[in-house]
Amino acid sequence: MPSIAICAPARSITPGDAARVTDLAVQVPGIVLNFHPQCFQNEGHFAGSDARRLAAFLECANDPAFDAVWFARGGYGSNRIAEDALPQLGDAALAKAYLGYSDTGYLLAGLYRAGIGAPVHAPMPSDIRRDGGDAAVLRTLRWLAGDRSGEDPMLDAKPAAAFNLTTLAMLCGTSLMPDLTGHVVQVEEVSEHLYAADRLFFHLTAHLTGIAGLRLGRLGDVPENDVPFGHDEEGIAQHWCARAGIPYLGRADIGHDVDNRIVPFGLESRRASD
Repeated sequence: MPSIAICAPARSITPGDAARVTDLAVQVPGIVLNFHPQCFQNEGHFAGSDARRLAAFLECANDPAFDAVWFARGGYGSNRIAEDALPQLGDAALAKAYLGYSDTGYLLAGLYRAGIGAPVHAPMPSDIRRDGGDAAVLRTLRWLAGDRSGEDPMLDAKPAAAFNLTTLAMLCGTSLMPDLTGHVVQVEEVSEHLYAADRLFFHLTAHLTGIAGLRLGRLGDVPENDVPFGHDEEGIAQHWCARAGIPYLGRADIGHDVDNRIVPFGLESRRASD
């Protein structure tokens, strides 16, 4: 019976969010959800202070009673605790899956670089707030119970990783950035102007040489610029991939939306489900 710990390394959720997710989990027999009280705390932008968010993550990751750690919400803040968290993870943290996306990609990246557990790009409890969000949350709940039908169907024999575009660009050059050589890298974004996406690709593609290719997820809620940028999102990705010699592999089914697919990092977690 999978026991799942839920903590909030960035922003908080509400007890109402947790209740809705818990009610939904009844549809997935065998799943036990454990919302850490820290999920509901607030200190400015964050779900508690850096110290509190770090402590909650370590409690969840280092507790052998839990099979996985599910991040409650993105937003911003995971990077503020990730570097301090990694050296404090013990043996119990090694066998867990860690699930989230968006800002929690800082933790997923650091865990992947350190070879700790199985990082997975996946919908989070906070997605329950979206119209049709039940489907997204159920996708992750079912994955946790062993149903892999919610994974990206285009995953192949190459290792994969999926990130928010801004998050991955900010990871470059830091101690959290994993070696993505030979990987198919998927990126998505939300609420950024097209010129900002272009700028991010300029920086990111300079650091992704050696990857097997890049796939572009959805860029959602793109603000209108004062003048048309002149290139659409796919044209931007193709332009910078061509300049960097990175194979552009087409679109990916990920994004800040209810259709966000699950992408396990690497190959090991997929092999485990074969």
